[in-house]
Amino acid sequence: MRTRVAVVGLLACLLVSAVVKVKAQQPPAAGALLSDQVFKNVQVMKGIPVDQFMATMGFFSASLGMSCEDCHMADDRDWSGFAADNARKRRARQMIQMMQKINADNFGGRQMVTCWSCHRGADAPRTVPDFNVQYGPLQAPDPNAVVAQNPLSPMPDEVFNKYVQAVGGAQKAAALTSFAATGTNLGYGPESTDQRRTEIYSTAMPLRRSVVVHTSNGDATTTFNGTNAWYAAPLRPVDVLTLAGQELAGAKIDAMLLYPAQVKSIAPRWRVGTATTIDDRDVDVVQGNTADGIMVSLFFDQKTGLLTRSVRYTDSPVGKLPVQTDYSDYRDVNGVKMPFKLLQTGLDGRDTFELTQIRANANPEASRFAKPAPVAPPKK
Repeated sequence: MRTRVAVVGLLACLLVSAVVKVKAQQPPAAGALLSDQVFKNVQVMKGIPVDQFMATMGFFSASLGMSCEDCHMADDRDWSGFAADNARKRRARQMIQMMQKINADNFGGRQMVTCWSCHRGADAPRTVPDFNVQYGPLQAPDPNAVVAQNPLSPMPDEVFNKYVQAVGGAQKAAALTSFAATGTNLGYGPESTDQRRTEIYSTAMPLRRSVVVHTSNGDATTTFNGTNAWYAAPLRPVDVLTLAGQELAGAKIDAMLLYPAQVKSIAPRWRVGTATTIDDRDVDVVQGNTADGIMVSLFFDQKTGLLTRSVRYTDSPVGKLPVQTDYSDYRDVNGVKMPFKLLQTGLDGRDTFELTQIRANANPEASRFAKPAPVAPPKK
């Protein structure tokens, strides 16, 4: 679950041309609110779901090292101010259109060049070689690269089987049918000052998941009920946002990753690339593509066999949107090792979940997975 801090906002560019040829431009799901239905002065990024629109703002923020207020009169109590135009927005529109023309003219519309390609977290592209890069330590390999099956690496089934054995074995993993967890959450930036009470509820069949973070402004709830998914939180442009397309599919993946017996079935085919390291530990990189077109990378500790990290990539009009989850502090829960610490990082913020209790096979009531109610805005 992402508490979606202000960095999401760089509505920096309510801009972006719609000519890019990516799956993100497929017709939105029925009932999904569209960008130009919610926001004003959306000039060229019209007709895409609000959840994808907001996630794309995170892409701009990460690429340029900016936040909402750098391009907007930011006020999360009154989103109308985000529509005001200015020179920076107009320039950004030109840059996006330039980027898309490069891709159209040279790469058949594929997203080979994005904001990140040149900016790398800075407001201006870097144009002079950096001697620290040229003569310094070797740069780490791109963690977001597409991998091919390495003939020197194990086959996918070997890695998945080792993982299932590491958590307790196939029988124990299959016996985990639901759970209820409690703990705390720390957000990013201004949301990192206090620990918020958190509850997680989930069932394996049907596959469902609900995460509730009790913030000082009201509850932030992400719910997947097996068919639909929603995000409800205070001070948001849409009080209860229905997730659609790949954002909906991503919610399903997040739920599946909670059950070791379901992890392999996230994608129909997998490949194991060259091993890498995370926190000085060797890990196998297992990558696959779901039926929804989402690339998923899983990192398994070579020594313990446990899942260390997952990264899923959804499409947007300007580039891939990664969501990364790191898993640690595995403990035994009814014979199954489960992570008690999860660090979820996206382009719109970072959340640290530290669980204090996980009750296996708790059979949460169905109401836990109902569409969340709108959250009353806090008093000024």
